[in-house]
Amino acid sequence: GAGAGAGLAAVRLSTSAVLAEVIKAFGAPENAQRMEEARDNACNDMGKMLQFLLPVATQIQQDVIKAYGFSNDGEGVLKFARLIKSYESQDPEIASMSGKLKAMFLPPMTLPPHGAGSGGVAAS
Repeated sequence: GAGAGAGLAAVRLSTSAVLAEVIKAFGAPENAQRMEEARDNACNDMGKMLQFLLPVATQIQQDVIKAYGFSNDGEGVLKFARLIKSYESQDPEIASMSGKLKAMFLPPMTLPPHGAGSGGVAAS
C-alpha cells in the first residue's frame, strides 16, 4: 500500500523528473555548444576541465533546478547532487540518469568501464 512511503516516492519521482530536465538542458544546442567550447579550452587537461567545464555545468544545472525550489547558487547544485546520490542506490532509473549526466561533463577517460551486468551495490 501507500502510507508512509508515499511522500518519499513523490520526492523520488520529482527528483528523477528534475534530473531528466537537467539532462535535456545539457542537450539543448546552446548549452551543448557552451560545454563544447569549455571542453576545447580544457584540451583534455583534467585540471583545466574542472576550471572550465564545471562552472558551465553548474550554471546549466542551476538554471533548471531553481524552478524546483533549489537555491540559485552552488549550494543548490550541491543539495541536488546529494539528493540524487541518496536515491541512486534505491532507484535504478535515477542511477542511470545520474551516470548519463556525469558523462556529459566529465572527460570520458575518468569514467570506469561500466559492466552492464554489474547490479547496483547496496550501500549500507
